[in-house]
Amino acid sequence: MSPLVTELRAAAGRENVLSAPSELAVYDCDGLTIERQPPRAVVLPGSTRQVAAVIRVCQRQGVPVVPRGAGTSLAGGCVPLGEAVVLALSRMNKVLSIDLRNRMAVVEAGVANLQLARALSGTGFHFAPDPSSQAASTIGGNTATNAGGPHTLKYGVTVNHVLGVEVVLSNGSIVQFGPVGDPAGLDLIGLLVGSEGTLGIVTKVWVRLMPNPQDFHTLRAIFADVADASNAVSQIIAAGIIPAAMELMDQGILAVVEEAFHFGFPTDAGAILILEVDGPRAGLDRQQQRIVELCRQFGAREVLQASTAPQRELLWKCRKLAVAATGRLSPSYLIEDGVVPRSRLPQIIDRIAEIGRRHQIRIVNVAHAGDGNVHPILLFDERDRQQVDRALAAGREVLEECIACGGSVTAEHGIGIEKIALMGRLFAPADLEAMRRVRQAFDPSLRLNPGKLIPPRGLSPLDRGHPQ
Repeated sequence: MSPLVTELRAAAGRENVLSAPSELAVYDCDGLTIERQPPRAVVLPGSTRQVAAVIRVCQRQGVPVVPRGAGTSLAGGCVPLGEAVVLALSRMNKVLSIDLRNRMAVVEAGVANLQLARALSGTGFHFAPDPSSQAASTIGGNTATNAGGPHTLKYGVTVNHVLGVEVVLSNGSIVQFGPVGDPAGLDLIGLLVGSEGTLGIVTKVWVRLMPNPQDFHTLRAIFADVADASNAVSQIIAAGIIPAAMELMDQGILAVVEEAFHFGFPTDAGAILILEVDGPRAGLDRQQQRIVELCRQFGAREVLQASTAPQRELLWKCRKLAVAATGRLSPSYLIEDGVVPRSRLPQIIDRIAEIGRRHQIRIVNVAHAGDGNVHPILLFDERDRQQVDRALAAGREVLEECIACGGSVTAEHGIGIEKIALMGRLFAPADLEAMRRVRQAFDPSLRLNPGKLIPPRGLSPLDRGHPQ
């Protein structure tokens, strides 16, 4: 047994430290399965104090630390580079309090998004961010990547719903920021949300609760092609209507979703929009009528409302599990996370198709169309190195095209290791240097989730790889 493992067991308990190769293999990657590296050890702490004790051990030993929630992240954010120790927070999974009077809940970092939703069932309130992986993804992970989801369009991403955080800093000290509604001075909570574990390890989160809408209407619109559907999205927003969600699925993914869930999607459709409006009952019929008119104006051959609660639930299940259903199409996939101005959706979808053809990689698409967030899914066989290389090249080109359209390389998945070399295309050298200085102020030794989010000096935007 190594001295490191001995100290970790003393800090967190023997039963909470994994060190056998067969145990460590489970933690060598996240949802970006083509990037793998086994950790030196895995610790599953049960409290913030144990997290702090582990951080202090790793600081003494000079070992990097990588926080991990459920491992559903898709950009390599919790790959343990540099023979790091993985801090898996999944056992810190208690909903500590629900304060309806102040519209706030306090949860440990390992609480699953859906777990919180179920705890709030019947209260008349909900936590608005709803990433597609919400059945497994944790609130700590949502906070690390500033996750969004279908209802981001109206309600915003995670940062808009975090009121406070408890954080373990790189020296093992425990600090709390918030909870406050309107913070004075520097917004340190906003700085920490989306920092991907590079500034500190979030162990507890105070989240904002939203009142449930009085009613909602959920629609399914069928289009001949993605361009018509995208133009309808832009026109709905231009008309002054802000739906709770507008989601797009293209023909490539409809067949597999229908095969998996048997909703009744027409597989000959070029694209389908799932639209939802919510709020006071008095205005919903009028909003729905206007949306139907605009969809038909752009060629929708059919617009149907989900008439029952089970039908609505199945419709959202089809959308949220669409990515998982692609396992029926290919043994491996890479899902990108670019964002473009809403009006550029038709252009980026066309370019994605062209990029796929040129690299001989099949690409199917889902999108949070209302806010221009595209999720092209690149299908390939991980066992074929040539296919992997073509998929990586195609994915990078898609993200570069998002930048060229005036967008960004991420809306909710984070940068991780997958996109770190592209940060030099998004930001000027002076901006990146400012980020490095902020990171160093929080973590002088740079041992918290190294090699993620902020590129080191000298990493060229032309580099395809990531810093090891």
